[in-house]
Amino acid sequence: MNSFRLLVCWFLLVVACASCQQNYVPKPHTYFRIDFPEKEYRIFDNSCPFSFEYPVYGTLVRDTRPASEPCWYYINFPKYKGTIYLTYKKIDNDFDIFMEDNWRFIYTGMAQKADAIIPHPYVIPEINVYGTLYDIKGDAASSVMFYVTDSVQNFLRGSLYFYARPNYDSLAPAINFFREDVDVLMKTIRWK
Repeated sequence: MNSFRLLVCWFLLVVACASCQQNYVPKPHTYFRIDFPEKEYRIFDNSCPFSFEYPVYGTLVRDTRPASEPCWYYINFPKYKGTIYLTYKKIDNDFDIFMEDNWRFIYTGMAQKADAIIPHPYVIPEINVYGTLYDIKGDAASSVMFYVTDSVQNFLRGSLYFYARPNYDSLAPAINFFREDVDVLMKTIRWK
């Protein structure tokens, strides 16, 4: 009977010690919650040969770098560390060159890190607006790029960048939020 008690005590001691160990389970990575503002837009209209609507929570700034041209702008979102870069070119029998440069920039420059490049055509003949918005999936430097043109005189190209290491999963909420602003810009552009 004594040996039975000793065996039971020994068994309970082993079970008690084994049950006190914690099995470590790694927690999944999480990302900060981002509170986005309500969508509201204002009109950009100056001496450039186009106008469009852009978000009130963005700051429109003229590009003043030495290599910049008139009508090159940034829409900065400092709170979100993002920028939409806009470059305008006047078409002078070089429309095919602009289209080829745009294609090369997207499909060769971004393709190395992109998992997929999904084009969304924009055709609004009533206001003479034609273009394409590109959703770039994966860890590419820019996840949204676009161009709009009247295919005769005006060509506006843009891209959305964030000042963060490209990580599509963590940037997805911000990308989706600002992609809507690019969509509005493309749909509200008017040529002068």
